[in-house]
Amino acid sequence: MDKVVASAAEAVADLQDGSTIAVGGFGLCGVPSVLIEAVLASGASELQAVSNNCGVDEWGLGRLLMERRLRRMVSSYVGENKEFARQFLHGELEVELTPQGTLAERMRAGGSGIPAFFTATGVGTQVAEGGLPWRYDSEGNVTVSSPPKETRRFATAEGEKEFVLEAAIVADFGLVRAWKGDRHGNLVYRDSARNFNPLAAMCGRTTVAEVEQLVEPGELDPNEVHTPGVFVQRVVPLTPEQAAAKRIEKRTVRPRPAEGAVQ
Repeated sequence: MDKVVASAAEAVADLQDGSTIAVGGFGLCGVPSVLIEAVLASGASELQAVSNNCGVDEWGLGRLLMERRLRRMVSSYVGENKEFARQFLHGELEVELTPQGTLAERMRAGGSGIPAFFTATGVGTQVAEGGLPWRYDSEGNVTVSSPPKETRRFATAEGEKEFVLEAAIVADFGLVRAWKGDRHGNLVYRDSARNFNPLAAMCGRTTVAEVEQLVEPGELDPNEVHTPGVFVQRVVPLTPEQAAAKRIEKRTVRPRPAEGAVQ
């Protein structure tokens, strides 16, 4: 039951070229940065990453992106990562943009053994009808686009409505960051760092959690556990320095008011 491994490098040592990784985090909050660095050091390439976004230039998943380790991204947001946008538009990266709530549910479904589900999100758009660009060539021509998806009408309280079928996501590896975790893999996330981490943990066949505070079994209140240990195979305790290394996506400040000034 003790799932603690000695290092992040050991935890991802069996990651292979072409693997699919589901990665927790939202923006730069709750990103498993130590595990991402270990994946980078492992040399694995041609990876498909499933995550809300791709970090920023030189941080988070952006580290793998800059080194051309990613073949494909499934995400909901290009965001502030200029290299992400550049690689996509220049035909160097395949990107399946997915509505954010749909992406979250696809990951949750994968972890719950649900192969697919119907949702109203995307009905009447290219999400359902197909044709969304997934890959361009170097000249800006679309070479791969999304396929059409099955739709079906269901009776609802508001009357009959159309829904689109979305497939679940199951990844080879789930990489997450938790505030606290015990040796059995039970995890607690702090505040907004909870974001996509529970979903990435659920949908990974092998889930690795880096934890800021490692505690002994029984120290976590069961009512506070966000991810049960059944979803986690490996736990990597962080050093105080690693736990403290966090980035702010956008820092906004204003001038300090002059002494005595009326506010």
